[in-house]
Amino acid sequence: MIRALPVIITVMLMIYCIVEVAQADADEVRHAPKWLWAVAVIALPLVGSLLWLFLGRPTDDSRREAQDVRFPAAPDDDEDFLRGLR
Repeated sequence: MIRALPVIITVMLMIYCIVEVAQADADEVRHAPKWLWAVAVIALPLVGSLLWLFLGRPTDDSRREAQDVRFPAAPDDDEDFLRGLR
């Protein structure tokens, strides 16, 4: 059982990272495209998973940068639109 523990941990980490990559917004992923991270996690289970967790996973900074690029979701979020109402 002890010999199987590293394999089980690696598989669980890989599954966790695959789900995280799938759920991550493509604009927020860092350093590589989302599809490349998925390939890395699947092809190199332990190394790819650790690289995703430390280098590719979205952070608060990458989320803020992605939100700055996006358009406002509604007219009341658009400052130019609100200025035009005055």
